[in-house]
Amino acid sequence: MKKISKGQPLPSFTLPNQDGTPVEIHSLRNNRYMVLYFYPKDETPICTKEACTFRNEFDTFKQFNCTVVGISADSPQSHKAFIKNHQLPFILLSDKDNKVRKKLGVPRDFLGLLTGRYTYVINREGLVVEVISGALIADVHIQKSLKKLAHEQRTHP
Repeated sequence: MKKISKGQPLPSFTLPNQDGTPVEIHSLRNNRYMVLYFYPKDETPICTKEACTFRNEFDTFKQFNCTVVGISADSPQSHKAFIKNHQLPFILLSDKDNKVRKKLGVPRDFLGLLTGRYTYVINREGLVVEVISGALIADVHIQKSLKKLAHEQRTHP
């Protein structure tokens, strides 16, 4: 398991979305920016806050021509309910066996006891340009993602 870091291309993978439909990650990117965030569990306090903050800033992400995608080990049915309960306007993918998490080397938090909260900002060429971590500070993921997207668009219009 090699940890994905800045400057590396986002590896290809396919996971089911909230409807159970397989989604190939690069088909979502489609020459756009992408914010790909891994979170521990639907309907938990910090994860809900993070998802709702992404929702609240969704129009800003759209202005940056950016796709937002969340990934956790929850089932498609759990994701569907989570989206409905909080009116989330973006796709959630189900990594049931944590295969993608392992493929990308997404670390665990708190001495390996908890599933890690990591966000990756991917540029239009498919390269990771920012990696954000922090298990208990969900808002920072959104703020840093938007800051990086603003920087990317200023320096690579």
